Amino acid sequence: MARKSIDFPAWLGDRVQHIEGVLDQFLPQPTVVPESLHEAMRYAVLGGGKRVRAALVYAAGEASMQSGTPASAQEIALDHAAAAVELIHAYSLVHDDLPCMDDDSLRRGQPTVHVRFDEATAMLAGDALQPLAFELLGLMPIAPALIVQATQLLARSAGSLGMVGGQAIDCESVGLTLSGEQLQQMHSMKTGAMLEASVLLGGIVAGAGSAVRQGLESYAAAVGLAFQVVDDILDVTADTATLGKTAGKDAAGNKPTYVSIMGLDGSRELLHSLHAQAHAALLPLGPAAAHLAGIADYIVGRDR
Repeated sequence: MARKSIDFPAWLGDRVQHIEGVLDQFLPQPTVVPESLHEAMRYAVLGGGKRVRAALVYAAGEASMQSGTPASAQEIALDHAAAAVELIHAYSLVHDDLPCMDDDSLRRGQPTVHVRFDEATAMLAGDALQPLAFELLGLMPIAPALIVQATQLLARSAGSLGMVGGQAIDCESVGLTLSGEQLQQMHSMKTGAMLEASVLLGGIVAGAGSAVRQGLESYAAAVGLAFQVVDDILDVTADTATLGKTAGKDAAGNKPTYVSIMGLDGSRELLHSLHAQAHAALLPLGPAAAHLAGIADYIVGRDR
C-alpha cells in the first residue's frame, strides 16, 4: 500500500534512545535506600529491549494528536504513558523468568534478575515496578478524565482479564492440546492486551476521537496477535544467541503455541493475514499513522 515515505528505522532508533533516557529519569537511583532493590529495578528495565510498546504509544499519539492542548504537555504525557507500559512489561518478564514460572536464566542476552540478584529481590523488584507505572500515569499533565481512562485501561490490560490472566491460562495449559480459538484467547490476553493498551494509551493521551480510536483498536488487535505469532515462530527457527533468551523453551516445556497447533506454514499464513489487517485498519487515519504502519512491518519482519 502506498504511504508517505518515512525513515522508520531512524524514527524508531530515536524513540528507543528517548525512552531509555525517560526510564532512567523516572526509576529510583541505586543509591537510594533500599539500594539493592533499586539496583535490581534498574537492571530489569534499562539497557536492552525492543521498546515496541513505548514506540506504539508514541506512534499512536502522533496519529491521534488534537489541537487545543499544548504540544509540550502532550509530549510529557506520552513520555509518562510510554514509560508506564515499559515498566509493566519489565515486571512481567522478571516474574515470568522466576523458577516458579518459566525458570529461565537468560533475558536480553544477560542473566535474568533472579540469577543476577536472588529470587526474593526479583519478586520485590517486579512488585515495585507496578505501582511506579501507575504513579507515572497519575502525573500526566492532561485532563483528569483522561488520566482516569488511561489508568483503568492499563490496570485492566495488565490484570486477570489481560496479561496476568493470559499467563495463568498459559501455566494451566502446559502439556494440553488447545484449539486455535483457545490459543488465540490465551495470547490475546497474555501478549496482545498490553500491546493493545500501548496503542490505545497513545490515543487517549492525545485526545483521539471515536473514529480514530476505532481504527487504533482494530490495528492494535492485529499487531498484538502478530507479535505472539512471530515469537512462536522464532522460538522454533532462531537460536539462543539471536534471541537473547533460551531458544526452544516452549517446545521443551511442552507449551501450546501457534506452531505446535498450526505448523510453521500455517503460522506464517496467519501472520501475513494479521499484517494485512493492521495496515487496513490504518487507512482511515491517513499519513499521520505512517509510524504505526512501520511498527506493524517491524513486528512481522523481526528476527529476535
